[in-house]
Amino acid sequence: NGAICIQPCSPSFHGETSFVCEDRKWQMLSDACASLDVQSLFQVRMLLCALPCACNFFQRHTLLPCTFTKHFGAGNHSCQADFSCIIPDILSSPAIPGNIADIVELLKKISLLLSENVTRGKMQSYSRIANHILNSSIISNWAFVKDRNAGSILLDSVHLFAGKLLLRNGSESIQEPFIATKGYSIHSNTSGKSFDFSMEFNSTGNITGHVVIPEEELLRLPRASKAISVAFPTLGAILETNRPDPAVVNGMVLSVSLPEELQKVLLTFEKLNKLEQVGAQCVGWHSAERRWDPRVCRVHAHNASAVVCVCAHRRRTYRAFSILMAPAVPRSSLLDYITRVGLGLSILSLVLCLAVEAVVWQHVTKTEITYMRHFCLVNIAASLLVADVLFILAAIVHNAALNYQLCVAATFFLHFFYLALFFWMFTLGLLILYGLLLIFFKITRSVFLAAAFSIGYGCPLVISILTVAITEPKNGYLRSGACWLNWYETKALLAFVVPALSIIVTNLIVVIVVVVKTGRSSVGDGCKSQDLSSMIRVSKNVALLTPLLGLTWGFGLATIIDSRSLAFHVVFALLNAFQGFFILLFGTLLDRK
Repeated sequence: NGAICIQPCSPSFHGETSFVCEDRKWQMLSDACASLDVQSLFQVRMLLCALPCACNFFQRHTLLPCTFTKHFGAGNHSCQADFSCIIPDILSSPAIPGNIADIVELLKKISLLLSENVTRGKMQSYSRIANHILNSSIISNWAFVKDRNAGSILLDSVHLFAGKLLLRNGSESIQEPFIATKGYSIHSNTSGKSFDFSMEFNSTGNITGHVVIPEEELLRLPRASKAISVAFPTLGAILETNRPDPAVVNGMVLSVSLPEELQKVLLTFEKLNKLEQVGAQCVGWHSAERRWDPRVCRVHAHNASAVVCVCAHRRRTYRAFSILMAPAVPRSSLLDYITRVGLGLSILSLVLCLAVEAVVWQHVTKTEITYMRHFCLVNIAASLLVADVLFILAAIVHNAALNYQLCVAATFFLHFFYLALFFWMFTLGLLILYGLLLIFFKITRSVFLAAAFSIGYGCPLVISILTVAITEPKNGYLRSGACWLNWYETKALLAFVVPALSIIVTNLIVVIVVVVKTGRSSVGDGCKSQDLSSMIRVSKNVALLTPLLGLTWGFGLATIIDSRSLAFHVVFALLNAFQGFFILLFGTLLDRK
């Protein structure tokens, strides 16, 4: 396993094919066999195409007749302007991996060395060459191109060449089946400018894309400029994602070349996969790191068929944009129903819980230990109540596609109050250990309140502020598609997961201590009735403490281990959506006092 075998090509091709041994079988690794001689195409053909100009220069400066161009035919006189002399050889060649690599290299050289004064004719010839290797029927051949960055190199080359397109009469439009270029002259007095693309993706139909430069952005322009956009319906399948999650491109790739003064652009992508449960993430292609980066874009609006993205314009770093399709998470009407009903019942239960506590407060807080217990219970209920309300508001903010700052604010307070919930449950766990193990050690009410507030609200506040301060400047605070903490790029979600899991583990130990302490029989051997009484007492304690100490959140680990299991998601939703009801039931209504 892992052995590499290199095999020469057949006589009519040059290059080599590489194979790797996997599970006792040779699997093709790369195929560099090519029939094109790109070096000859670029050097000799470009030289031949340039001869008419060289001849004119010779005649102007020497006043002598030039005769050597007659040997190359009249057709070459137009070649220097539009590269048409190399197109027949390229279009007649098969789009095999080796030829694809050579054509990418050819387009790169043209972009770097022959991109001055890009006329419509030049751009048409360039697009015809690129279109040959972007055809949807040969996309699978890209998997065996030796240079894994070939797709990114192609994108950069096209972007560079198209960016120098000369605009006739203020606009230009050049379309091939798998690459389309549009350009407009823009200035501060122009109303919002847009580019519309409708292109073939495969034999089954078309796909659309839309680029809009907002009017307020055009006001930033100090002088007349040009905006160029290039659409690639198939390039997304070619580009390596280089991401830790298995997301794939779910729309066309739109490259934009805009003046540096512009700061943002709106892009609309029609989805390839229009299933409702498929999530979407707006991304920009980081040209230096050659990967999709979600930090530069955010979802502005989202429905089953299309996504509207707002992307920051950073000309030197991000040159193209698209949408990624998140892996399908099990969604069902049952999960949605549980969430809605559970949250509604939880909020109602928590309000009732706080009302009952307010009514009976004087009667149930006569001793220090009962005061401390109910004080923790009230803060647990209050934190969960605010967190549940914020959960609903965050969903409304996201679905209504409101501004980014509002989503950041909702996420910050949601993060803070969920952390406060866990830290108050941690405080209650410590209080239970204090009551069980430190019987003869007394603490005053003032010391308890100072410690409880420091743990319950102080720790969450510090963690929440540090999280937003560290990740937000890099646009890594929010995840795409929801008002909640980012995971894949900055791991901001760890600022919630690590404290929460640590507290769950600690409180699980507390429950084990309670079980051990209360499960002991009052008599040495004990009789069956005493054993039954002990089991009932232990069961009651476990049922009481599980929601109060947040142990139900531990079932979230099951959804991480198997994220596609609907059963795990249903159990997790049931336990946590109804946590407020469990707190009312076990923490208040079943309290004898």
